[in-house]
Amino acid sequence: RNGNFHGQGSLTFDNGEKYEGQFVNGNRDGQGTVIFIDGTKYIGQFKDNNRNGQGTTTFPNGNKYIGQYKNGKENGQGTVIFIDGTKYVGQWKDGEYHGQGTLTDFEGNKYEGEWKNDLPNGQGTYIYSNGKIDKGVWKNGNLVEEN
Repeated sequence: RNGNFHGQGSLTFDNGEKYEGQFVNGNRDGQGTVIFIDGTKYIGQFKDNNRNGQGTTTFPNGNKYIGQYKNGKENGQGTVIFIDGTKYVGQWKDGEYHGQGTLTDFEGNKYEGEWKNDLPNGQGTYIYSNGKIDKGVWKNGNLVEEN
């Protein structure tokens, strides 16, 4: 349409990146799949060429993110599962853990509470795999006030 891609199609970019899905006025827009040059694969919604809405990203190392995107970054509710079994379920902002969330690591340790900048920040509880519990206010990953 007017010299732009419009509707369903596929495109291979000069750098080797591949996209298959919907186009609106030349932009990736709607449901689609992209395979990035590093092997990362995204299946989900696009808006104005960015990952936007619900989607799943599978990374070459086996890690996987399932959740919401805004302007190409993880934003909103999402889950990341690492190949070692570590799992984060919660809120994201601009690609980082931010808001309420729970991280359970591969050893069975678990932090549940507030996050900011990918670190425990605010009220939260850390339950160690041996049963020990640290509960209180956290700042940049450190317990600063027990309660």
